Amino acid sequence: MLPGIGFSEILVLGLAALIFIGPKDLPLMMRKLGQFVGKGRRMAREFQAAFDDIARQSELEELKKEIQELKRSNAMTQAQEDLAAVEADINSAVMRDHPSAPETEPGAEPSKGEGKA
Repeated sequence: MLPGIGFSEILVLGLAALIFIGPKDLPLMMRKLGQFVGKGRRMAREFQAAFDDIARQSELEELKKEIQELKRSNAMTQAQEDLAAVEADINSAVMRDHPSAPETEPGAEPSKGEGKA
């Protein structure tokens, strides 16, 4: 319950309320006090729910930003791959037109006549 208030203090408060308010009006006052506490709890829950909604919206905005950044980086990766493919095509075309060394297949051994001089 409340910090620093034990059972004996609550019992003394209840007896004081019974004496000052009277047995006739005490149930009515306790009912009104219960309604007041209920309204306070409802307001606290609504307040907490509003903060939770704000936090969720903030998280959603952050996720949207992350997704957009991923899309941009994915587009950059795709552009780099396209440039690499074009570069490879250009290099192969240049190598076909101007070979600098005789073409041999990889892994092929030179013939016996081409050996040492």
